[in-house]
Amino acid sequence: MRAGTWASVTSTKLTAILLSGLLLLLCACGGSSSSSTPPPPPPTAAPTVTTTNALGGAVIVSLASTTNGAAIYYTVDGSKPTTSSPKYIAPFLVASNLTLNAIAVVGSNDSTVTSQTFSPNIASGTLVWSDEFSNTTGAPAEPNPQVWTYDTGTDCCGNNELETYCAWGDTTDPGCSTTNPSAYVGTGGNLYIVAQEPQLSPPVYTSARLKTEGLFSFQYGRLEVYAQVPEAQGFWPAIWLLGDNITTLSWPACGELDVMEHIDGNDPPPYVGGAPPGYDWIAGSVHGGTSSSEISGSQTYHPSGFSAADWHAYGMIWSKGQVEYYVDNPSNIYATFTPTNGSFNTSTWPFDQGPQFIILNLAIGGDWPGPPDATTPFPSLMVVQYVRVYTN
Repeated sequence: MRAGTWASVTSTKLTAILLSGLLLLLCACGGSSSSSTPPPPPPTAAPTVTTTNALGGAVIVSLASTTNGAAIYYTVDGSKPTTSSPKYIAPFLVASNLTLNAIAVVGSNDSTVTSQTFSPNIASGTLVWSDEFSNTTGAPAEPNPQVWTYDTGTDCCGNNELETYCAWGDTTDPGCSTTNPSAYVGTGGNLYIVAQEPQLSPPVYTSARLKTEGLFSFQYGRLEVYAQVPEAQGFWPAIWLLGDNITTLSWPACGELDVMEHIDGNDPPPYVGGAPPGYDWIAGSVHGGTSSSEISGSQTYHPSGFSAADWHAYGMIWSKGQVEYYVDNPSNIYATFTPTNGSFNTSTWPFDQGPQFIILNLAIGGDWPGPPDATTPFPSLMVVQYVRVYTN
């Protein structure tokens, strides 16, 4: 080959190589693209499971995810959780053998499944959680803030009630006072919820509504509360529960379990369940359904000689598909509710969908009892010696 030809060929190849390299460089730098694809979102962190000891081998389970804004869904039957599974709202009691599975979700980005098996092998009838309301300070004390929080305000929660609910340390007008607290643990123990009338004209009433919402909840078991309630016109003491999911599902679809309600001393109006005038009584009820179609059931307990002003153990035995209420002894069942009695059915029965939290309150006035009158004594006390949960 002649030298001139070789030089010409070499120059042509060199030009082609340089152009090819320039194109590769432009592609590598994105210079030839008019748009870019956003990077995928970071993976959602799987939930962590932490436990604290309760009683009798039971634990209280808390779930968390380090991914901001993640919602956590879980199951306790070993199945894979989805966004249709119960949503984690608050720490809950585990007192039976089960497998917990949980996922964290942000948008459509699901985490991997966290799984933990619990095998406490706890016998039926074992005490697994309680608040005994002990106090060794020598002065009225705050109810345990790791267990109890409060609803507060005037007619905070419907029913056209007249009281202002006050928290511990609350000085909110009208009527809340640190000098005369509406709820405290006494020097000898016991929880005291106090109905007061700090102002006579116009009347101002104060009381307290304690709850374990966001702090403790449970599903299934036997709940027992040993209490004494006031007997007078206008008082409405109650021991009850609401579903943790009230924050997402609202009432009554979240489910309400009324272990004990009481009004009007010993002369109930005829619409509360047929107790004849002159008989003292309490009621046990269940509520579910929807806001446009509430479903409920209620039964009263009114044996001859019964007085709610005396000390009584008010109890609920809660199992899958059934809620039973008793007074003083678990064998003394006076009310039983299931998805197939009354107006409920398996699709509207709300008590198998997740844990519930506990409420203790003393309302004043409202649609059911009506207002206090000249015979109503202030201050008056609802006293609770203990709140206990047993396995069943």
